[in-house]
Amino acid sequence: MRPTEAGQHGIGTLLLWGASLLLIIVLGGALPAGAAPGLCVGPVCGEGFERSGPYPWQMRMRVQDPWGHRERLVVDCRDGSISPLLGPVERGYASAVGRRACRQAPLDPRVHPQASPPPLHPSEP
Repeated sequence: MRPTEAGQHGIGTLLLWGASLLLIIVLGGALPAGAAPGLCVGPVCGEGFERSGPYPWQMRMRVQDPWGHRERLVVDCRDGSISPLLGPVERGYASAVGRRACRQAPLDPRVHPQASPPPLHPSEP
């Protein structure tokens, strides 16, 4: 028997398939699997951020988690509170997404002068 026949050809093929399978497993775990768009904190992601017209310190957004829970929230950017207080999406992460969104989209006092904080001293303009 020649060495390239049954024995070594079978081991080489087995090693090739094993290496291919290992590569697929490693690369398959490294690729994002349906990552949600928007701003994410932990497992919760938010999108559709918009300021409320009559209440510019409020931000409305949609949040979702990897388990398929979705809901709309309102964040008060003055103190970081969210409404509603209870819901299917974990509130700690949802609140963190809201606070981060408020920091990244600060309120412009030139656009919303009624929402700007009062001056520290009465003599300031």
